[in-house]
Amino acid sequence: MTNYYSINPKFYVSVDCIIFGFHEGELNLLLLKRNFEPSMGEWSLMGGFVQENESVDDAAKRVLAELTGLDHVYMEQVGSFGAIDRDPGERVVSIAYYALININEYDRELVQRHNAFWVNINELPPLIFDHPAMVEQARKLMQQKASVEPIGFNLLPKLFTLSQLQSLYEAIYGESIDKRNFRKRIAEMDYIEKTDLIDKKSSKRGAALYQFNEKAYRKAPKFKL
Repeated sequence: MTNYYSINPKFYVSVDCIIFGFHEGELNLLLLKRNFEPSMGEWSLMGGFVQENESVDDAAKRVLAELTGLDHVYMEQVGSFGAIDRDPGERVVSIAYYALININEYDRELVQRHNAFWVNINELPPLIFDHPAMVEQARKLMQQKASVEPIGFNLLPKLFTLSQLQSLYEAIYGESIDKRNFRKRIAEMDYIEKTDLIDKKSSKRGAALYQFNEKAYRKAPKFKL
């Protein structure tokens, strides 16, 4: 009897990670300069092949940890990219994921070792293969999710000002938000809590620091921006 699997072609499965960070009011993407062929020296997303003993989700988590040193990071699958000629090296089907990380918490030594750099989302260099399409699709998915769930807090420090929070969502959507309306909506969210701490770095008067209470959010999930 002919084995159904053996008569079909075999090719590689990889994962690519679109890693977002937020710094000084700007949304950034973690990119690397490839140190191997094909496309050595060109800009690329962080990726790797799925191994025999792991799922695609586990592969994405491993690749992210190998680059940033971070575990338990917010990640979501973007989709599959399988054009026949998408990778000039071999036939490769890639599953893309986007991740949101606090830009102050990653392992800088690991990032330097991988020749990776933070780049402003609005100033991206040309990327290899179909990576531009991955980034575009990831950003659209992030925008959709951020409007109905508080995923944006993964990009902020634990304590933040309302100005930081507003500039984050302006960066996510690429447009300005009316300050009065924004703060009115935030005031209606009991799970965004004002603390007794003051941030004196951003202004002479200082600004109140807030925190996101996930337990309170789970009890009353009414987030919408």
